[in-house]
Amino acid sequence: MSIAEREQQILRVKKQGFHKELDEALADKLKTEVVSTVKTVLESALEEEVKAFLKPLMGKERPHRSGYYHRGLNTQYGQIQDLAVPKLRQRNREREWQVLQRYERSLGNLLDWMCCLYVMGLSLRDLLEALYFILGKVLSVSAQITLKVQQQLEAKRQKPLTRTPEMILVDGVWVDIQYTINDEFKEDQSGHIRQCRRAEERVVLAVMAVWEDGSQELIHYEVASVESEATWTTVFQNLIARGLDPNKLKLVSSDGGLGLPAAMQKCFPIAQQQRCITHKVRGIERHLNYSDLPQSTPTGQPLKPSEAKQQRRFEIISDAYRIYEADLESDAQLRLQDFQEKWQLTEPDAVRTFIKDVQLTFSFYQFDADLHHHIRTTNHLERLFREFRTKSDEIGAFPNETSCLTVFWLVVERDHAKHDRRSSANNS
Repeated sequence: MSIAEREQQILRVKKQGFHKELDEALADKLKTEVVSTVKTVLESALEEEVKAFLKPLMGKERPHRSGYYHRGLNTQYGQIQDLAVPKLRQRNREREWQVLQRYERSLGNLLDWMCCLYVMGLSLRDLLEALYFILGKVLSVSAQITLKVQQQLEAKRQKPLTRTPEMILVDGVWVDIQYTINDEFKEDQSGHIRQCRRAEERVVLAVMAVWEDGSQELIHYEVASVESEATWTTVFQNLIARGLDPNKLKLVSSDGGLGLPAAMQKCFPIAQQQRCITHKVRGIERHLNYSDLPQSTPTGQPLKPSEAKQQRRFEIISDAYRIYEADLESDAQLRLQDFQEKWQLTEPDAVRTFIKDVQLTFSFYQFDADLHHHIRTTNHLERLFREFRTKSDEIGAFPNETSCLTVFWLVVERDHAKHDRRSSANNS
């Protein structure tokens, strides 16, 4: 859809609004006065900024003022058409721009608001509509949002780690990302020749630190083609290169993904694996035989087959979770034996699947009891992934890997703020 077509669509929505429209002349006057006031305040602030830059240079060779240049600026109060920005004859590049960044076309607060609405679930199309009521024009907000976040994204992802957590959670979330196809081109609606693109599945591999006080912090994430020994090794080596001490890491909590144990042996010599108990217990459902189902309730009421299956599913899963409710590992091992004895005859496939590598689910008992609910599952990461999937499903296929990581970072930062966690960049 072209910008003109999108504008006409927004105007139709506006015309059918729910509230009585303000008198057009009054609305225009209010907007003009507000924008004019904002323009005056911004121009005064820009003047003071230049004066503050020149003041320490008194008595030295300093650059001379060179008038102004005019530029448009989008703000949350409306669009300023001709903001007067003071300039110098030399050293414009050297001075630190504070009120506005060089070449910035939207005020920082507006971009922050756009990012907030976007990550909260507003689609880009809906965001265009919301901005139109403020600015009176259709913007290319996708590029503005991506560029704003990209300025911070890569620096924070590569920031050195100043300390090493004893425990980490690792997992991956699958997305669709577009990639160019070599030697294939097509003509778009505007007559431009563009390289063909194809959506391919990729996985964002993420690492979350769990600190001694129970707080969590996402410390690394990157796009990979698959979850394998090679890709997890690359992730771990990147963490080590940023400062993580492999000899201090004691526990890696994960699902049952292939390749991870081998990567751990290469990179983290003393770390144990903790298999996520949630993934382990949920795996039971796929192997239930539903043999010898009860025909009635304990009170004698008849049971439908679907109700009997639901009852069986609930009972065996509850028994499995009850194993890990034990305060001590020795008690948990006894409950595991009871679980096997109770269900071996009626659900042998489910029991066989559950007890395979089940000892890896007890590693969390070697840590402080207050940390158990943080490290025995990967639920903290799964909640982040759930938020990210909501946004990625709305997008469909990301145009490139940077766009994917940008949206992921936005979701992470908002979730950290909601739950009062450390920022993904603040690990000092």
